[in-house]
Amino acid sequence: MVTLTDAAVSTLERVLAKSGGAAAGLRIAVTDGGCAGLKYQMGLEAAAGSDDAVLTFGPVTIFVDSGSQPFLSGVVVDFVEGIEGSGFRFDNPNATKSCGCGKSFSAGGAAPGGTCAPSPSGCGSSATH
Repeated sequence: MVTLTDAAVSTLERVLAKSGGAAAGLRIAVTDGGCAGLKYQMGLEAAAGSDDAVLTFGPVTIFVDSGSQPFLSGVVVDFVEGIEGSGFRFDNPNATKSCGCGKSFSAGGAAPGGTCAPSPSGCGSSATH
């Protein structure tokens, strides 16, 4: 399903440690939104949900709900740092179209998508992603 690079694991390990034990892991989900139709969401979670796939990468646990699983099959999540900033990058073989922001995509006939017009958030979407 989802694979994390060493850089992503290292970064997430630090983030989870800063939660002081309040978070059991990180949720990665796909929801409607963004300028290409679907967007990635990440957030700390206290526990897995009843329909979650639970993935372990050393000290890091990832939760993926059943609705997001088909969109995240084969995805590689990396953490990159560069001149333009740092953040998580998703390499998704299921994406048939993606926005320049890298956080929004479409997969086949799922979600109609929007336009990728420039905006202050770096993406044509008014949604946070």
